[in-house]
Amino acid sequence: MAAVQTFVQEVLSELKKVTWPTREKTIKLTVVVVVISLIVGAFIGGLDSLFLKITTLVFK
Repeated sequence: MAAVQTFVQEVLSELKKVTWPTREKTIKLTVVVVVISLIVGAFIGGLDSLFLKITTLVFK
């Protein structure tokens, strides 16, 4: 039980040292992640559609 208590105390101590981002920076970075995810998703979806058409033409 003492090991768990020591672990929790060390975790809390380390969390106090963390430099947390501001709310504005967090929002900006979240928007960047969402936009890039949408772009990559559209690109992969486009490739999937293209390959589907190609395989349909080849194997029909």
